[in-house]
Amino acid sequence: MDEPSVPISCSFDGSSGTCPIVERSVRAPEPASSEYSSHKGRSGAWGTGVLQQDGHVSGDGTCSMCGRAQHPRDRHVRFTLPDPVLDTADQCDARGVWMSHDDPSRSVMMQVPGVGAFIRALLPVALSGGFTVTFGVWLAVHPDELRRAFAIWWEPEYETLALDGRLANAVPPWGLLAAPVRAVVRDPNQTPYCDSSMDERLAAVLTNEWTHDLVLDAIGDR
Repeated sequence: MDEPSVPISCSFDGSSGTCPIVERSVRAPEPASSEYSSHKGRSGAWGTGVLQQDGHVSGDGTCSMCGRAQHPRDRHVRFTLPDPVLDTADQCDARGVWMSHDDPSRSVMMQVPGVGAFIRALLPVALSGGFTVTFGVWLAVHPDELRRAFAIWWEPEYETLALDGRLANAVPPWGLLAAPVRAVVRDPNQTPYCDSSMDERLAAVLTNEWTHDLVLDAIGDR
């Protein structure tokens, strides 16, 4: 299988060179250009990415913590595109774009010439009362990291994968675009999890417990 091609530059991180929780069980085709397919979904308050949410659970129950319609304890929202890609005129239609699958929503890896290399990861945020919101984000990584991840993504060695990159999406309500982060594999059937950060704000997001109103209001949940 061919390796992803390397763009001339990876400007975002300053270096050269079926579910909102995206599973890695489907092997990617050989790298090739692919057109962007837009997806309908609720946009986040930050207006970047194309933030999508999973559906509400059925029933008329309300959450005892915030009074909203009862959701699953682990709610999932995800960004379709990295913010730096969304900000370009052609997005995924640009010449030379490579994605691991047919469209951005299914892809776990992406490379856009002149913009950078990106890998999907999960960013769990603990809410009060034992609830969680898990953001499906993109990480901007060095092209060498993309090659390394691609080489073992569907191999047993995937369990040992650790990635150093920067958040490629502004995560509501904190923002944190370009914050450094290390992602590790916690479940071999899922994409890596954002695990730690040298950025104090992102480290707090990863380790503290947050109120429902703060987070759910920011993602447009009512």
